[in-house]
Amino acid sequence: MMRSTLIFFALGLGLALPSSAASSIFDFTMDSIDGKPTQLSVFQGKVTLVVNVASRCGFTPQYTGLEALYEKYRAKGFVIAGFPANNFGFQEPGTNDEIKQFCSAKYNVKFPMFAKVSVKGPDMVPLYQFLTKSAGGDIEWNFTKFLVGKDGKVIARFASDVEPESPEVIAAVEKALR
Repeated sequence: MMRSTLIFFALGLGLALPSSAASSIFDFTMDSIDGKPTQLSVFQGKVTLVVNVASRCGFTPQYTGLEALYEKYRAKGFVIAGFPANNFGFQEPGTNDEIKQFCSAKYNVKFPMFAKVSVKGPDMVPLYQFLTKSAGGDIEWNFTKFLVGKDGKVIARFASDVEPESPEVIAAVEKALR
């Protein structure tokens, strides 16, 4: 009873819970790329692909595949949440406004993008503490993908070199959408 009261209180104030108290991604509030606090519970009942992205990475062209995947499945309850991060090779040096402009102009990104965060190290945000604890440990590079089920729990993880439109990602998304 105490834990549920704490969660209710923290969410009511729009606070992110420590990853140890979280039971799903829905327990977190993150700033959108425009700086607006967004409770990830808006994704409840949807299959969500959470991806740490970067504008100057060898994997940056994956934005094309991510957008195609989003367009293909979004009407069925699928969403992608992009989290820019500058943790690897300083490949995301821009401001949130610059990142938003880049994604829009170069890749026509329409899926939800969030403010730049840290996905590794001592300043890792609680959402990524939860994700990495749930599936596979530390992130090794940009464009690591976490597939999250309708219940907000991680059901699969894909390395940076796994393309968004690869057979293994599509099969996992389709299975999760059933």
